Amino acid sequence: MSTLEYHVLLAMANGPLYGYAIKDRVEEESGGALTPRAGSLYRVLARLMTVGLVVETEAGAPVSPHPGRERRYYGLTRAGRVALAAEARRLKGAVALAEDRLGVVEGRS
Repeated sequence: MSTLEYHVLLAMANGPLYGYAIKDRVEEESGGALTPRAGSLYRVLARLMTVGLVVETEAGAPVSPHPGRERRYYGLTRAGRVALAAEARRLKGAVALAEDRLGVVEGRS
């Protein structure tokens, strides 16, 4: 799973979001390290939908009308939650391995 795919799934962990909100959350949660452009983001969403990790859905809460085109909301499927949790465990293990190899003690570097 790519870093962007992981962050897109993570952005939707608390409920469905529309594209621009996903982009903003990815930027915020990655500390600005990831700043997906619309084309990249929608390609990732399409790929995640194709493999069954994301679906187009209704907004999770009532939303105010938006001028222009109607917003499309995306949410995690059960398989998406499972994949997100598995990737989080993998990343946690990778961090633990790196800390062990580098001799990092928790709380000190």
